[in-house]
Amino acid sequence: MTDKGQIYKIHSDFYYVNSNNDNFECKLREVLKKQKQKIVVGDYVEFENGAIEKVLPKENYIPRPNVANIDQIVVVSAVKEPELDFKQLNRYICFAKYYNIPTKLCFNKSDLSLDDTTIEKVFQIYEPLGYDIVFTSAKENDGIEEFKEILENKISVLCGNSGVGKSSLINAINPKFNLRTKSVSEKTERGTHTTRHCEIVKLTENTKIVDTPGFSNLRFDFLMPAEVGDLFDEIAKYKGCCKFADCLHNTEIGCAVLENMDEIDISRYESYLAFVEEAKEYKERVKYSGTKRERESNFKHTNDKISVKISSKKRESARNTTKQNIHKKFNEE
Repeated sequence: MTDKGQIYKIHSDFYYVNSNNDNFECKLREVLKKQKQKIVVGDYVEFENGAIEKVLPKENYIPRPNVANIDQIVVVSAVKEPELDFKQLNRYICFAKYYNIPTKLCFNKSDLSLDDTTIEKVFQIYEPLGYDIVFTSAKENDGIEEFKEILENKISVLCGNSGVGKSSLINAINPKFNLRTKSVSEKTERGTHTTRHCEIVKLTENTKIVDTPGFSNLRFDFLMPAEVGDLFDEIAKYKGCCKFADCLHNTEIGCAVLENMDEIDISRYESYLAFVEEAKEYKERVKYSGTKRERESNFKHTNDKISVKISSKKRESARNTTKQNIHKKFNEE
């Protein structure tokens, strides 16, 4: 009898599947290996006798780290140690927006803040953008209940720089996990990775967290510069209002964004410009690579796999050639 479950961990060639609160160690059928399907933590699968028979279509997916079928991304930042990096925070927010995944913001180590300037700035920038915000201190156990509430009944991915306290927050919610933590380096003021693999851990009956090794080398060098503005709501609302259709909202005359800079926080705008520069790298690669981008209509989707369509004209030509070769062979005999 075939069962359905969700992959919660992958190690070597083994896939660990949770089904009806029971865990199973599985391997892939050879046919799935040959199909070279992308299988990641979070995928729902059908399995039988320890063998995965089928991988079900993904509802959503993020590539770094490889996780599928999540409900939200929770960006965890530190108020202090390390210092709050607004550009990196915006990078995570825009990453989640690109993949159309709901986002919430958690600011840990609030006990280390000597004044309220940073906290006030956070609310001033991100509350008008509609983000749910929670301040916590895993060390002092402050804000932990509020943090638990935003995770309730969801599968959440925690992302943030190393050393901001992601593992400490998980331990504060449920100490039995005892996830490894490590203090921030005094020399570099940066943390080191303590999580070695991507895994879905269960906090309560209906609440799960994806513990990840980090969002390494996250850059926006995979989209065109004109697309970056769509990741910033306060910039995207002026789309189509500029004098020039290809306006990048930098130094152009008649730019609606530049004319309304009093409504955009400077740290958000500087992040936008930095991401545009990264996107320009992608534009240059595409420009000189000579890679032709096929239209979506040229592909067909079958069983979660993509293959190139062969036009009816080419198929008919192939059939005619085959027929000619057969007739030629008979005539020679």
